[in-house]
Amino acid sequence: MNSTPAKPATVIELIEAGARQFDAAGLIYGHGTSNAFDEAAWLVLWQLGLPLHDLDAVADRPVDPQEQAKVVALLQERITTRKPAAYLTREAWLQGVPFYVDERTIVPRSFIAELLANGNIDAWLGEHTRRVLDLCTGNGSLAVLAALAWPEVTVDGADLSADALAVARINVDKHQLQDRVTLLTSDGLGNVRGPYDLILCNPPYVNAQSMATLPAEYRAEPELALAGGSDGMDFIRRLLAEAPAQMSEHAVLVLEIGNEREHFEAAFPRLEAAWLETSAGDEQVLLITREALLKK
Repeated sequence: MNSTPAKPATVIELIEAGARQFDAAGLIYGHGTSNAFDEAAWLVLWQLGLPLHDLDAVADRPVDPQEQAKVVALLQERITTRKPAAYLTREAWLQGVPFYVDERTIVPRSFIAELLANGNIDAWLGEHTRRVLDLCTGNGSLAVLAALAWPEVTVDGADLSADALAVARINVDKHQLQDRVTLLTSDGLGNVRGPYDLILCNPPYVNAQSMATLPAEYRAEPELALAGGSDGMDFIRRLLAEAPAQMSEHAVLVLEIGNEREHFEAAFPRLEAAWLETSAGDEQVLLITREALLKK
């Protein structure tokens, strides 16, 4: 008797199976997704070469055995390596813009990107805003997004890591911004070309206690880009002391500090700052004027 061939799995069935496996394995998210289903969907759709933004259109598409084997292998790699999905796909999206990424830089996820896209810092900017610095640029995503948001500005992207700058170069070239985005090797503000009218910075700010308990997905990222010393403020202390000399008269600094507001306010109790609303609330990103920095 001839046996009936097994029915091919569909895209949605592979995603749901992957999500169950991810849940069982206790994976951690936060590098572009926030849950097992979305992470599995990202990997399945990417492996199959399908659009990442329209699952409904392909959910019931059958997946042949050869394709399915590749999907299963990629999902298993996510479990066994504990690497964020972006390192496996070599791609991350920020505000709908694609960026190349690999283990030489952290996965781009800065909430500053939201502020560039929605105009929430525009009230502090003006005709004078012509030169922008993205300090700790990593893979260059904020430098690229700033250049895309404001066609009239030029942007410097600075980082201490030669590896990170190599990745940033890929992204500047990918978005054809070579004429407007310059990449600089700089330890903090030591080798930048101020004065700037706007400084963006998503620095290393994770405090030592938190660093010691980071899950594997975060330990897969370069420690240099994460660790901020005992209270997370080591880099930020230097930055705030040196920034006024690199800022024009009406310049502002937009700084991301993650979950370190308590440590930030303890370190800078007299500093006047505006806390900016993002999808994570109003305690992750702050804006400081040059005048406030001079008064602190």
